[in-house]
Amino acid sequence: MSEFLKIEQGKVYFLTMTIVEWIDLFTRECYADILVDSIKYCQHHKGLEIYAYVIMPSHAHLIASCEGNLSHILRDMKEHTSKLFIKEIIDNKQESRKEWLLDKLTTSKPTKTGKPSYRVWQEGNYPIELYSDRFIAQKEHYIHMNPVVAGIVSQPHHYRLSSACEDSPIKVLPIR
Repeated sequence: MSEFLKIEQGKVYFLTMTIVEWIDLFTRECYADILVDSIKYCQHHKGLEIYAYVIMPSHAHLIASCEGNLSHILRDMKEHTSKLFIKEIIDNKQESRKEWLLDKLTTSKPTKTGKPSYRVWQEGNYPIELYSDRFIAQKEHYIHMNPVVAGIVSQPHHYRLSSACEDSPIKVLPIR
């Protein structure tokens, strides 16, 4: 997955990861749980540092950094979650949108074995380097207000898939 903007090691970034065609995949808890578990794995095993986040129905925003290669961590996380999302779509007997989702996520070229090829995430992470405390605060506010502006909740701390929530499933670090 190519990066349109370079991510430099050790810097803090505002990142956006979006599902293709802005499909509202994360309205289903099973898919949100896959992303949450993958982020937690990357925190514990790959050095991913999360300072703020929100997982919206069709995309996720993060304020993140790491001492390693953040681009590679995000690339690997997207690849891993894509496989798990497709498996969940196929195997979940309760997924009422199965055919529609698979159709939307199917690419035009099949795999070497002739099976369908899928693309779940849009290319890129749209990194914006956060170079000042004011800019960091602005992006953190944007992240936490995203579900409020979208009309999902009335207060940021009411949205479970956000670092604004006390019971947030992903632990965040204080912003440096």
